[in-house]
Amino acid sequence: MENLAEVREQLGLVQIYTGNGKGKSTAAFGLAFRAAGRGLNVLILQFLKPAVGYGEQVSCERFPNITLLSMGLDHFVSKVPKQEDIDVARKALEKSCELMYSGKYDVVVLDEAVNAVRLNLLTDTELIDALKRRPANVEVVLTGRGITPALEEYADLVTEMKLVKHPYDKGVQARVGIEY
Repeated sequence: MENLAEVREQLGLVQIYTGNGKGKSTAAFGLAFRAAGRGLNVLILQFLKPAVGYGEQVSCERFPNITLLSMGLDHFVSKVPKQEDIDVARKALEKSCELMYSGKYDVVVLDEAVNAVRLNLLTDTELIDALKRRPANVEVVLTGRGITPALEEYADLVTEMKLVKHPYDKGVQARVGIEY
């Protein structure tokens, strides 16, 4: 196995998976599982998803070096967010900062953090300021639709998932083990 100290020295970039296509969170979880498999400590904090047993949440339980916190409420956030949605997103950002700055984690996935910005639960400035204060060798992955120009400029890597075709358009509902 690689020398973890050498691996950790190479970390520190900010990656964003965005776009209207499927696979943003899936890509982030794939990276998290890969990192955990190599011995890195991973934090995954879900801004908008509740802890209801999604497949990725169940999978994380199999990795002793992955911490997953699902801080979302049990409803979708509308275009005009409620104060409770804003409060929960701010609490999620505070918790992610506390843990990201702790020195315990090598890789941090902020799942749907970009959506939290798009839905006006947080500002891109708040998110970027939080990222700027993290330890230098903490790799961060953000997911969500609607990346802002400031987030795009700040990130080291941006991948856009493009929707070409989706089975939902033919009436196929989300399936256990595939979509969740």
